[in-house]
Amino acid sequence: MNSNADLLSQSPAAYGGLDRFLRQRLLAQMANLRGRPLRVSDAQGSVEIGDADADAPPLQLRVRDPGFYRAVAANGSVGAAEAYMDGHWHCDDLVGLVQLLLRNRDLLDGLETGWARLGGLAMRGLHAVRRNTRGGSRRNIAAHYDLGNAFFGLFLSPDLMYSSAVFAHPDDTLEQASTRKLGRICEKLRLRPGDRVIEIGTGWGGFALHAAAHHGCHVTTTTISREQHALASARVAQAGLQDRVSVLLEDYRDLRGQYDKLVSIEMIEAIGAPLLDSYFRTLGGLLKPDGLALVQAITIEDHRYAQALGSVDFIKRHVFPGSFIPSIAAIVAAKARSCDLALTHLEDFGGSYARTLQAWRERFLARLPEVRAQGFDERFIRMWEFYLAYCEGGFRERSIGVTQMLFAKPDSRDAEYVAGLGRIEA
Repeated sequence: MNSNADLLSQSPAAYGGLDRFLRQRLLAQMANLRGRPLRVSDAQGSVEIGDADADAPPLQLRVRDPGFYRAVAANGSVGAAEAYMDGHWHCDDLVGLVQLLLRNRDLLDGLETGWARLGGLAMRGLHAVRRNTRGGSRRNIAAHYDLGNAFFGLFLSPDLMYSSAVFAHPDDTLEQASTRKLGRICEKLRLRPGDRVIEIGTGWGGFALHAAAHHGCHVTTTTISREQHALASARVAQAGLQDRVSVLLEDYRDLRGQYDKLVSIEMIEAIGAPLLDSYFRTLGGLLKPDGLALVQAITIEDHRYAQALGSVDFIKRHVFPGSFIPSIAAIVAAKARSCDLALTHLEDFGGSYARTLQAWRERFLARLPEVRAQGFDERFIRMWEFYLAYCEGGFRERSIGVTQMLFAKPDSRDAEYVAGLGRIEA
């Protein structure tokens, strides 16, 4: 915010009658927060709400502009996120605030009532036109992944894996945990020299490079992001693995052929709920009768899946257009309707995703001069910080999880091996 706006926000006169009403209403709505107190400070003064008997010190939320209250009234939780992007408020522990609100979901859901219903209807209408047709999918993917390879390189590990790592020890680095995740996937699939592997969702080629280099298999991998395709192809050439890795710029729905193994790492969230059956039909059709498929997916609680499908949150609105988060029950049901794959092994390791996101956020914030040098403005920076903290809080509270699911075709015998593996960190 500029200095004039800061001076305005520090004066009680900046609050009109509507602002004072909306402020009072929000404080009343949040008065019964359980688990930790929250101190809200603005030009009208400071108010402490919530659980005064909790052991934890109060979270400090500073409202810099009364537009915060108007944004929450108009668009609920998404409005609060947008007000953060606009610099209208700050919290000393953003992840802790997300956790507190998730522990009080009944109060959080209350923000979506009243005038916010109209804002929710408008956002659902906008989300509906971002359908994942072939052209729509390309636009939706480009909106996020084509921010630039150099941008993601600022905070990802050197393998450029943009998915949860697997942490096993308190002192693990992000690099160690990311390599462990790749090794774990290859181990579950029992990759062997000569295996022909199809990967749906290339990312920047991290899995394909690891599998080809360490297991001697041939990987065909596909993406619809031009930025990712260009860099993944360059990395394959640099590693001298052109004979083992083929990078395609194709929609997964257009893939043909039969493969021994299939991998899809956190790509399922981009397909959209209406295409879940089609996705599994494609998976089943690409595998040989004895094939294995490993899907790593961000998941939502089964009992909240229907509600989440009918609403638009901050992620759908500003970060991943056209996206959704499936539940395990929805995945299993779609699989059962669409193909003959059997779910033979499942592991949840949401705690690892929280640590992954913490590492990404710390790295991102440590390199803000370089983010700005790439042309990103302060609103984008606050949006990205909020996105990483929002997701980290969700995983810490187990509101969302991440699972690796191993599926087997009817003639597969390799799937039996996985039952003997030790659990990964949960």
